[in-house]
Amino acid sequence: MIEKITLIGLGAMGCFFAPRLYECYGENFRVLANGERKKRLETEGVWVNGIRYIFPVMDTDVKDPADLIIIATKDTGLEQALADIKNQVGEHTIIMAVLNGVESEEKVAAVYGWEHVIYSLMRVSIVMKQGHADFDPASGKVHFGDKEGQGTGAEFVPGRRVASVAKVFQKAQIPYVIEEDVLYSMWWKFMANIGENMTCALLGIPFGGFRYSEDANWMRHEGMKEVAAIANARGIMIGEKEMQIQDEIVINIPPHNKPSTLQDIENKRKTEIEMFAGTVCRMGRELGIPTPINDMFYHGIKALENKYLKYDEWTLIQEA
Repeated sequence: MIEKITLIGLGAMGCFFAPRLYECYGENFRVLANGERKKRLETEGVWVNGIRYIFPVMDTDVKDPADLIIIATKDTGLEQALADIKNQVGEHTIIMAVLNGVESEEKVAAVYGWEHVIYSLMRVSIVMKQGHADFDPASGKVHFGDKEGQGTGAEFVPGRRVASVAKVFQKAQIPYVIEEDVLYSMWWKFMANIGENMTCALLGIPFGGFRYSEDANWMRHEGMKEVAAIANARGIMIGEKEMQIQDEIVINIPPHNKPSTLQDIENKRKTEIEMFAGTVCRMGRELGIPTPINDMFYHGIKALENKYLKYDEWTLIQEA
């Protein structure tokens, strides 16, 4: 039975969970943080859909194992998060890493073991602006599953850990889907994220651009095809059917919404380009699958990053 829940990462994904878990579990829900971030969360809180929240915050030095840990950092913060949750992991702790990408579970398991890990992914569009998270709480869902489930369709029975997490989300009224084939769903989402997130970031356009630009959609589709080829080589069969369904999904996203990498660029933050296009390029090389579109995404977005992460050097070049 899950009674204590720890969340690390109170950005866009963390804000999807935090208000509802706090309302349901009270002091048994806590956000993990230390130092200046802990002070800021305790004094300033966070804003979610126009409401200011101050959640219970636990220092990383406190040893108090949780029954469920949700890691909602960016990929760039995962390594530090894995170190920070050490005192939160007990014998029966379940860990969900709701990051983008397809490798975070492997990274968590490498530290804490597969007996603690279940697979998960998010399907939600959240706009973060000046520390405020805005989204439709009813439109997004957390998807999760593992390899313990048995049967298919109406006869599918989830594994014990997945079933216990489902009870938490049901109690907290957090929309969720238990996936029979969670790896298939993760790769589908990764494929969509590559096409949409990378194209929007490189071109500087919101999701609405896909409603009007054939050129943007060409880039999106070609990028997704490369991911599908890699997934197929790994035994995960996604392709044209999933891309067609994704075409319908993307045009129904609010047109002014922006994916995370474009938000990072506009706010001059380090992006997750290594986890997105970088992963595709690396896997492509390992499998002998060409990835020219993702090579373009990778180097193009890295160049945009350099304009602000290496501002002094860039300024010297421009002034020369």
